[in-house]
Amino acid sequence: MRKIVLLLTMLVMVVAFVSAGPAPEATAEHRIGLAFDIGGLGDQSFNDSAYRGLQMIAEEFDGYIADDPNNTDYGDAVEIKYLEPREGGQDREVLLRTLAEDGYEIIYAIGFLFTDPVAKVAADFPDTHFVLIDGFVEGLDASSNITCVSFAEQEGSFLIGALAGMFIADNSPGSPIGFLGGMDIPLIHKFEAGYLAGAMYANPQLRDSDMIFAQYIGQDGTAFNDPQAAEAIADNFFNRGVFVTYHAAGASGTGLFKAAADADRWAIGVDSDQGLILASSSSPEERLLSAHILSSMLKRVDNSVLLTGEDFLADGHLDGGYLIFGLAEGGVDFAVNQFNEALIAPYVSRLDELRGMVISGEIPVPDHDDQLYDWAAENL
Repeated sequence: MRKIVLLLTMLVMVVAFVSAGPAPEATAEHRIGLAFDIGGLGDQSFNDSAYRGLQMIAEEFDGYIADDPNNTDYGDAVEIKYLEPREGGQDREVLLRTLAEDGYEIIYAIGFLFTDPVAKVAADFPDTHFVLIDGFVEGLDASSNITCVSFAEQEGSFLIGALAGMFIADNSPGSPIGFLGGMDIPLIHKFEAGYLAGAMYANPQLRDSDMIFAQYIGQDGTAFNDPQAAEAIADNFFNRGVFVTYHAAGASGTGLFKAAADADRWAIGVDSDQGLILASSSSPEERLLSAHILSSMLKRVDNSVLLTGEDFLADGHLDGGYLIFGLAEGGVDFAVNQFNEALIAPYVSRLDELRGMVISGEIPVPDHDDQLYDWAAENL
């Protein structure tokens, strides 16, 4: 009897295997992968901007994002997949290797901390193209399988600083201005330099060093995901009279927004339109925070992902080398939405004028705060 049962069981397994046949092959014509940095999807800032770029690619090229909580699906011509890092980001290289081994043709690495992992993995997968956002790998040319994308963050920050300076002059003359950075690295100092230069240009009262408060959260990547530390720094700023604070701290920025709401002061977001995101939230708490966001400096990572994706999908190839997105290329800007439009309306025409002056070179913008006072001596 036991032999009969065993034979029947084996027969059922064979029939099931034959009926199932081989696993269905993917139908996508192209496959795009992306590895987020610390904070992952939902950081309401840098990573989310990159994610919107993936959504734009999916819509334009009839693609879908696999396992997407937002169910982005416009067809099966392009398969898109993203991976998220561990909390400390120690697995960046593993994420890239996983996507490359799975056959993704072009892989985006979001954040400068991917620089070394991209260089290593790209050498092992010469037929895979890697797009590194905010990082720099030396010695690239058009034949390389790495494209480094950077932004003129100082240019967009200059406009945001000018907005803050004019807003302070009209609403709290004589008040200081604040800058809250994430990781203390040259990249984030570009944000600080442009912001303070714009504020000083627009508001002569802010040209005194005593009117400027700037502080960074830390020395490693976790500084971009530490809202509690950001809140403590911002609390200190506001307690010392700061009226407007701009952050370049990724997901840590939510701490600034909470501190601004508690102190009834003003914050400026970064990368994404953070005021719009929070004002549109289903969370009453987040909607309250949005009421204290003057604007955001838009760093159009989404546009850079879309444009490089378009180039690649046009003929299955993307030149290696270096791309820079500034004001002229639509890579940076300031946010205007239905929630802050009336608040910043008095300043928009002047900001548009300043935009043209920066693009033309009439106003050179420093890209590190250690140049700030030399710049001021020559330009103010």
